[in-house]
Amino acid sequence: MQIIKIVLLAAMCCVGAAQAEIAVVVNPANNNAVTADELSRLFLGRTSNFADGSKATPLNLAEGQAARDEFDSKVLNRSAAQLKAYWSKLVFTGKGTPPKELADDAAVKAAVAADSTAIGYISSGNVDDSVKVVATF
Repeated sequence: MQIIKIVLLAAMCCVGAAQAEIAVVVNPANNNAVTADELSRLFLGRTSNFADGSKATPLNLAEGQAARDEFDSKVLNRSAAQLKAYWSKLVFTGKGTPPKELADDAAVKAAVAADSTAIGYISSGNVDDSVKVVATF
């Protein structure tokens, strides 16, 4: 019985370690800092501007990407199903449009590097000099 507990504890530790850290990235020319609350407001369509009033263009990873699931959970505090229902309601009533979805970290990084208004998130291991990290989760 003791061995089973040890094995389960070790497995739980490995699962936690497998979750990647998420880096929120912007164009290097963007000097805005963002809080978790501001990120939530941007990615839920409640605001379309950074704190300084400049336009913000949030970019999501495609559904099913591990970093997307982590971001939704850690930053937006919602599951994929909850977000789907949230956006369905806003789109149906004409009150909002979800952020553009990109296929993978490389696509988000390229889009952010090319657009000074863009803000997205990628696995922290994929960050390079083409983008600037403004938050990690």
